[in-house]
Amino acid sequence: MKGTRIFIRVDYNVPVENGTITDDTRIRASLPTLEHLRKAGARLVLASHLGRPKKGPAPEFSLKPVAARLSELLKAPVTMAPDSVGPEVQKLAAGLPDGGVLLLENVRFYKEEEANDAAFAKKLIDDSGATVFVNDAFGTAHRAHASTAGVAPHVKTRVAGLLMEKELKYLGMALSAPERPFVAVLGGAKVSDKIQVIESLLPRVDALLIGGGMAYTFFKAQGKSIGKSLLEEDKIGLAKELLSKSGGKIRLPEDHVVAAAFKADAEKKTLPAAEIPEGWMGLDVGPATQQAYAREAAAAKIVLWNGPMGVFEMEPFAQGTLAVARALAECQGTTIVGGGDSVAAVTQMGLADKIDHVSTGGGASLEFLAGDELPGVACLDLA
Repeated sequence: MKGTRIFIRVDYNVPVENGTITDDTRIRASLPTLEHLRKAGARLVLASHLGRPKKGPAPEFSLKPVAARLSELLKAPVTMAPDSVGPEVQKLAAGLPDGGVLLLENVRFYKEEEANDAAFAKKLIDDSGATVFVNDAFGTAHRAHASTAGVAPHVKTRVAGLLMEKELKYLGMALSAPERPFVAVLGGAKVSDKIQVIESLLPRVDALLIGGGMAYTFFKAQGKSIGKSLLEEDKIGLAKELLSKSGGKIRLPEDHVVAAAFKADAEKKTLPAAEIPEGWMGLDVGPATQQAYAREAAAAKIVLWNGPMGVFEMEPFAQGTLAVARALAECQGTTIVGGGDSVAAVTQMGLADKIDHVSTGGGASLEFLAGDELPGVACLDLA
């Protein structure tokens, strides 16, 4: 690869406040691929989006802070391009030395990026002078955009980066032939967000532990009292159907922490499952459920966790999510965590290094686990 120009799609969609990056996890996650290629003498042209700019270029969505942080992490200069295509990009890319790194400006400054415009995709490759496409942005692999999939036909070689490979390896364990017992822990607000994942995982898991707001639609499907807890009325029939065909694999909370209002300082109490009085709402799983779910997770050979057990952003209702995080950290089996709040929980507790794989892709990991084809993966040479 010495001297070869490589177009690398990375995922640098990081939180930036007043020009300062508040979480560089995604930048760090790209380092193994970049360092491997730089060591081989390749010339790297990096592309990413940041946020959702609606009207073209905007300073608050510039990748300039990312270039500065990446340079610090690589301990090497990173050139920031003023654009993602055009004469200046051509000049900077042509001038890259072996091991050099050029970061293109936010590709979403062009509406053609999300439209997967073929001419724009070709221009990304032509102006970068790349002959190889490396997709290392699993977090955007479920999007058929110009820089994630559209560029593939315009290069000779299309491969996964090391981060993408890791994501596919670990998430693939959940869909292939996992070791037993295989336990999935699913949380979050809505059943509708996880329908396909539940249907995809049910035949594969030994137990599917449900938490979060989505649990109350299942309880309602059983005819139980849920007070004013979160409910998807139009999904009650589906929840009933999933329960009936689960063969007892779907486990629901044994108890809840309920509150009189949706706020951190609201009056709260712990009640057994399905005994939520009118005017109260379930906002977290209770201590008995925390212990039961922790036991199941600890004994598993593979544990997949996606979604919080309660209103994680409010400290009084974060205990269920934190209990699951601790259980996975102590599990001797293979542990996989995906989804923003789940990842935030293991990260905030300093447990991320005790998890075998912390996914960088929220929507992408859900679509992958649902069995959907990801455009940013399908376009690669994975044989």
